[in-house]
Amino acid sequence: MDPLLGSPWNAPGTVAGFASSSANATLIRFAGAEFQRGSACAIDIGCGAARNALPLAQLGWSVLGIDLSQPMIDAAAARLEREGMSSRVQLALAPMDALPTGSHSIDLIVAHGIWNLARSGDEFRRAVREAARVARPAAGLFVFTFSRRTLAESARPVAGETFVYTQFSGQPQIFLTAEQLVLELGAAGFVPDPAVPLTEHNVPPPGSLRTTGGPVIYEAAFRFTGARQP
Repeated sequence: MDPLLGSPWNAPGTVAGFASSSANATLIRFAGAEFQRGSACAIDIGCGAARNALPLAQLGWSVLGIDLSQPMIDAAAARLEREGMSSRVQLALAPMDALPTGSHSIDLIVAHGIWNLARSGDEFRRAVREAARVARPAAGLFVFTFSRRTLAESARPVAGETFVYTQFSGQPQIFLTAEQLVLELGAAGFVPDPAVPLTEHNVPPPGSLRTTGGPVIYEAAFRFTGARQP
């Protein structure tokens, strides 16, 4: 049974939108440089309809794409088939905190718009620890996730949580400050990589009140050291 039965992520319009989405250009530049270092295996956590998995495969990566939406997985498979890349991408229905691959097996981890969907701090931390488990020494990590600045300063987290809020969509989602992001990833052994400095996108102008539009997003690369950071 599809674990997202009835979810908007399974809606035909949402799937069609993802099926025609372009790749993240910053990620693809980072992945190209990583591939030149001799890396080979990537995992795309929350791969959707292969917007990033496809160009990663075209760069030469062997990709494992996972998602919780069967319609997204089906759309990804069709897109990869059309582009002749099916042999380079394995697709699996799996959650962010139980990655279906061996420990120390991945050179590049892509967490693009997925960790912000964790419904609790515990789920988020399990997902980050799973990324650390599968990472090879010096593996690269590309993160694209919600910033706390999406929400009003007056917004308060869900009871018992530090950075889980419902004010954006009505559902629990993760919104981190830059310091929280670095600290949480550091606790699992990931350190910032200057190849893609931590950048905040879609920031409202100073003094303006954010009432509509998409979330403020952090984009950054990290490097797995295997050592927990203080």
